[in-house]
Amino acid sequence: MLEHRPAHDDLIDHLVRSTALRRGEAARVVLDVLAYFDETTEGFVRRRHRELQAGGLVNTEIFERIAAELPHRAVAPQELSLRQLRRIVYG
Repeated sequence: MLEHRPAHDDLIDHLVRSTALRRGEAARVVLDVLAYFDETTEGFVRRRHRELQAGGLVNTEIFERIAAELPHRAVAPQELSLRQLRRIVYG
């Protein structure tokens, strides 16, 4: 019988062993990192615009900065339907 372990439990165990983080803190870090990489392009652009605007930049500077950041960002692709996934594989 297979033991059911929460998703990413091995990574959480590793963080607990290799850092000073407690289990709950390590789990929160893993969830935060996953959420960061799950952000869509649209979500990233909106978030960065708000952050840069709050930092006092004007739109001209903001959009230039975002355009420069996007190529270096791991942005999750849009969610794909099963049909879209099939089309990727089979054309």
